[in-house]
Amino acid sequence: MITLNINGIDYSFDGDPEMPLLWYLRDEAGLTGTKFGCGMALCGACTVHVDGAPARSCMLPVGAVRGRITTIEAVAETHVGRAVQEAWVKAQVPQCGYCQSGQVMTASALLAKDAKPTEADIDAAMSGNICRCATYNRIREAINDAAEVLTR
Repeated sequence: MITLNINGIDYSFDGDPEMPLLWYLRDEAGLTGTKFGCGMALCGACTVHVDGAPARSCMLPVGAVRGRITTIEAVAETHVGRAVQEAWVKAQVPQCGYCQSGQVMTASALLAKDAKPTEADIDAAMSGNICRCATYNRIREAINDAAEVLTR
């Protein structure tokens, strides 16, 4: 039996410990905000936080998870996550929106670690998140806006 703490709630899982966390979140826990993109941890659509650090849930086996998991459904419960989501709306970042949960989770982890990131820090943190609509300039604008709110 595996116990997972997801968004502050304990879930029990008695299945295959090699199941990717993404499928557990979506199919077992009913948390569908985390998206399947490439299935190879390359695009970032499946990003969640494990103890505050971004993790690609499509390749992370449930049995390997150690720590508290936060998904897009609960990231706004943190001051940083709320600031990022508000900045995302202000900058009108999403077009199709498919990658946005992963983008928000990665940006939130960055700003939780460093509320005053440089442009190079933003580039490094966000480089593994692909947006097929190419809203990268608006993503950067939103991260900078959220950082400004967080450092006031």
